[in-house]
Amino acid sequence: MDIDNYMLFDKLPSIDLHGYDRDTARVAINDFINDSIKQKYELVSIIHGIGSGIIRNTVIETIKNNKKVLEYKSNYFNRGETIIKLNIK
Repeated sequence: MDIDNYMLFDKLPSIDLHGYDRDTARVAINDFINDSIKQKYELVSIIHGIGSGIIRNTVIETIKNNKKVLEYKSNYFNRGETIIKLNIK
């Protein structure tokens, strides 16, 4: 599945991090990634909002350091969402 050509982002498994602090978000992101891999979801969505960028930066930092993440990008139509491609093999 190609992350650049996938257009049904609203149909992806997702986690909404509104209201989370940095540490709780970091744990929730890693748990969500691990659970998604167990379910064999190749593409997932993390909703972080726009706000001051604290949670968005936490998302980027966390997924950059996760070896199970192959690729990620901001949703072109919603800058408050990051789409992630996972290594499910």
